[in-house]
Amino acid sequence: MKVLGIESTAHTLGIGIVDEDEVLANQKDMFEPEEGGIHPRKAAEHHYQHALELLNNAEQEADIEIKEVDGIAYSQGPGIPQCLDIGAVIARSLSIKHDIPMIGVNHCLAHISIGTRTTEAENPTTLYVSGGNTQILDFRKGRYRIVGETQDVALGNALDKLARTLGYPHPGGPEIEKLAEKTDDIIELSYPIKGMDLSYSGLVTEVQRKVGDFEDELLANSFQEHAYAVAVEALERAMAQEGSDEALLTGGVAMNSRLREMVEKMCEQRGAKAYVPPPEFCMDNGVMIAHQGMLELKAGRKTSMENSGKMPNWRPDEIEVIWQ
Repeated sequence: MKVLGIESTAHTLGIGIVDEDEVLANQKDMFEPEEGGIHPRKAAEHHYQHALELLNNAEQEADIEIKEVDGIAYSQGPGIPQCLDIGAVIARSLSIKHDIPMIGVNHCLAHISIGTRTTEAENPTTLYVSGGNTQILDFRKGRYRIVGETQDVALGNALDKLARTLGYPHPGGPEIEKLAEKTDDIIELSYPIKGMDLSYSGLVTEVQRKVGDFEDELLANSFQEHAYAVAVEALERAMAQEGSDEALLTGGVAMNSRLREMVEKMCEQRGAKAYVPPPEFCMDNGVMIAHQGMLELKAGRKTSMENSGKMPNWRPDEIEVIWQ
């Protein structure tokens, strides 16, 4: 079975093609704002302008024509509404033109499934950290249960906000990481964990107010140490609660070396295993959407034209998991 996947939840338009055994194509293009964060309309325009090019590139890379695939998967949500619209329109157009079934998939679950496909993880407790989402999930009784999550901004968004204050472009996570690597010193900040839930908005504001009083690298390292520590603490607590001996770190922020180090050290101390997908599959990509779509299509799930609209606030715990 071959499935084409379309990722368009935020700044990245990705087109991927997979079968059961290998990745056949992985094409993507990222919207880069001239200033500030992601402007929804401009990001959607970017996706519209690059869609045909990426589809053609994916066909060439996979050495197949789109009419040969068995399914068209697309990220139906959650995400930026204007960007989700573009992906849905592409999926509908290809589905109608080639008479191929559509599968609208949940972006968050696609991050988990590409993690289990590309690592040896079987049933991990997942720490999913990205620009728009920060959640800790366990699979229980036919659903992925969110056992902890941010109560305000996501971790990736928090990094972007701090980077903009320091004068760095979007995306801000890599810039904060580079700054943090320049020092081992930290200053004391608030520790924003509330039970199993996290809160990053206040921590960002606290650090922003200290800009000019401390060196940028000190602020960056202090922010990372506090922000990542609370996420790993909540992950460890979830693993203890579930009796899990596997942790999966996924999402765009999973590429951060310090966060990976913290998760690996925590797992080592617990006698557990830590898994992280390859970097190209941590960031948003069409391959993960294609893979998730393939799982659901094999299980008999398809999305009708009437139900193919965007779902900007679609939570992963709303979905009955029929594919495993």
